[in-house]
Amino acid sequence: MLGDLYRFVVAREQTNGAFAVFETTATPGLPGPPPHIHHREDEAMYVLEGELELSVEGSTSRAGPGAFVSIPRGTLHTWRNVGNAPARILGMMTPGGFEDFFEEVGEPVEDPYRPPAGPPDVGKVLAAAPRYGLEILS
Repeated sequence: MLGDLYRFVVAREQTNGAFAVFETTATPGLPGPPPHIHHREDEAMYVLEGELELSVEGSTSRAGPGAFVSIPRGTLHTWRNVGNAPARILGMMTPGGFEDFFEEVGEPVEDPYRPPAGPPDVGKVLAAAPRYGLEILS
């Protein structure tokens, strides 16, 4: 989605809806997700590989392997890969269910190590966001 790869490790069906766990591979050189707020879910991110620039409520910091950030629902945030290689992030959202957003707006890939070809469909993301309690700011 938006040039990055998302793979669900644990879906809400496996946790009775309590949470979902996903792995993101963030492509270097892309802007990352636009600043956004999840109104229904709390999010947590653990950096496995690479270097991210995180912005949470306007405060920007760098995060490398082993860094953890907790993002309560209602919190404005974004991130981007500032390294030269793909970054890998283990994420969790609670409650589960937001994985439906990724399935709706994402594009399946044949090679799990390469992002989809072509520009991302930002309009598709913006249209779906309100249905999932996602507020996207510019």
